[in-house]
Amino acid sequence: METIKFSSVIPQVFSSRIEEIHSDIWNADAAFEKGHLYLIEADSGKGKSTFCSYVVGYRRDYAGKVLFDSADTMQYRVRDWIDARQNHISHLFQELRLFPELTAYENVEIKNKITGFKTREQILRWFDMLGIADKVDTKIGRMSFGQQQRVAMMRALVQPFDFILADEPISHLDDTNSRIMADIMMEEAKSQGAGVIVTSIGKHMDLPYEKVFKL
Repeated sequence: METIKFSSVIPQVFSSRIEEIHSDIWNADAAFEKGHLYLIEADSGKGKSTFCSYVVGYRRDYAGKVLFDSADTMQYRVRDWIDARQNHISHLFQELRLFPELTAYENVEIKNKITGFKTREQILRWFDMLGIADKVDTKIGRMSFGQQQRVAMMRALVQPFDFILADEPISHLDDTNSRIMADIMMEEAKSQGAGVIVTSIGKHMDLPYEKVFKL
């Protein structure tokens, strides 16, 4: 996958007030290219989570087109979305979606067992870099939200991808851990030649964004 494009996309919830929309993405043409770095800034209620849901196929309540290269994703079947999520788009969820009854390492490994993408040594190196090497065997439910964010990012990176969509990735991290997390994500994206799309309604990763979209 080389390009994700939004073409005149309008969420149904906004359809009755199109004239009020002033957005670089909604009711506009916006393209994201592999190998490039983007930031999407939004105020609360402007549809940031909706945008993410359209990219990964969890919602289809919109007019217009979301295109992966030239393919209209509205025509995607279940197998197409499975392939997209396993091999082309990695999503770091704002709500994390971790399993509280599993340990930090198990939450990463449960996905890595499917992809077989990273070795245990590589994953443990990330734990060490992120300052949570002592939490490898700690259940997620006993970790702080900031620690959980770091685990969620590691889980997002244990797969091949053309794009990584990071939704509010550092909302509960201090500047030091934010920088480390950004470095790890960008290192992995660079190694795969992938595009990076970061979304934020406030604090965001301090990165050299090539283009900033206002949602």
